Amino acid sequence: MKARKIHAIDLFCGVGGLSFGLKGSGIDIVAGYDIDNSCRSTFEVNIGAPFVTGDIREVTGAELLKRYPKTGLRLLAGCAPCQPFSRHMRGADTSADAKWSLLDEFSRLVTEVRPHLVTMENVPGLSRTGVFRRFTSTLAILGYSVRYRSCYGPHFGLAQHRRRLVLVASALGELEPLQNQQWDRFPTVRDVIGNLPPIGAGQQSPTDPLHKARMLTDINVRRIQASKPGGTWHDWPEELLAECHKRETGSTFQSVYGRMTWDEPAPTITTQAYNFGTGRFGHPEQDRALTLREAALLQGFPLTYKFGESAKRVEFLSIGKHIGNAVPPPLGWAVGDHFIKHISQ
Repeated sequence: MKARKIHAIDLFCGVGGLSFGLKGSGIDIVAGYDIDNSCRSTFEVNIGAPFVTGDIREVTGAELLKRYPKTGLRLLAGCAPCQPFSRHMRGADTSADAKWSLLDEFSRLVTEVRPHLVTMENVPGLSRTGVFRRFTSTLAILGYSVRYRSCYGPHFGLAQHRRRLVLVASALGELEPLQNQQWDRFPTVRDVIGNLPPIGAGQQSPTDPLHKARMLTDINVRRIQASKPGGTWHDWPEELLAECHKRETGSTFQSVYGRMTWDEPAPTITTQAYNFGTGRFGHPEQDRALTLREAALLQGFPLTYKFGESAKRVEFLSIGKHIGNAVPPPLGWAVGDHFIKHISQ
């Protein structure tokens, strides 16, 4: 028997990383919702579905149900902003952060819509929180088969040491756990960005506006020249050390001002991956930080993905934020493929 078509609404969709992966697996994207209207153009150009600007707390299940086709299966995805649960927020008082409530809002919409399938992605630390336990309990009460696990990016074809919590749930019967994909070896930085044309700090490719590197100060040029792939600032002569490195607390930040290694996956791509001083984001051999295109490729976006860039205007801050906050498309593809196999059984 032919499986029914899956139609998805992507809440907190950003620029469409999850939607692009789901779409690539064969799932129809009905719409994306996000409070950040700056994501609209990128989402609509690449996904080909409407982008709805709005606060999820004001969205109703009835509104979502009107968007789904009357036939087929409904998938609701909700990858809420992860800052309150991130390891970078350890020790901070996040109890009053409104983002803690967004998972409860997603739970409310699942209850109102009763989709056949549900997925969410977040940082692994979320699984240890009360709000996550409350969410999974609600799904179980509603009759969903729920599976969640920490997923390591390279196991899913992502050339990045990224770990994410991925939840999948089904109202259509027992759901198997999401499985790692089989690889002869993990994809590497070289595999993903090794063929891009070389450029210097402050330069831009004439054929790809997004392949643009930020300018470096004179001292940061000297620092990256003294950096070894996979090394730390301990490799530098003392005159290049920043004041923070000389303090006792500086010893805990080993990866800042570091170069990546060609034949390993990249570190976790953040919203600041174009900055040499915010992580191990130095190019393995060129004396500069990652370009925005390289960051997007390492995040799993294809070379053809458009981020609203133009030859005359490339906004590092906004595009870097869009890339770093995105769900890696390979994870979205794996989730979509998992659901398609599930409904075919």
